[in-house]
Amino acid sequence: MGRTKKVGPLGRYGVRYGVGIKKRYLELEKELRKKKACPNCSKLGLKRVAAGVWECKKCGHKFSGGAYKP
Repeated sequence: MGRTKKVGPLGRYGVRYGVGIKKRYLELEKELRKKKACPNCSKLGLKRVAAGVWECKKCGHKFSGGAYKP
């Protein structure tokens, strides 16, 4: 799949959806892929299980938060 400097991994959508929407989604995806610290054990190991549901891979603590940020 194609990647470009402007949209990076969102190049997989090709010419669909427009560059403005892809730029906004790129910011959300960057935030989603960042390492996040667990509020329980402070280790970098949070994983998004579903929209708004987060789980720590280290201690197993599961909690609700934002869709893209805990």
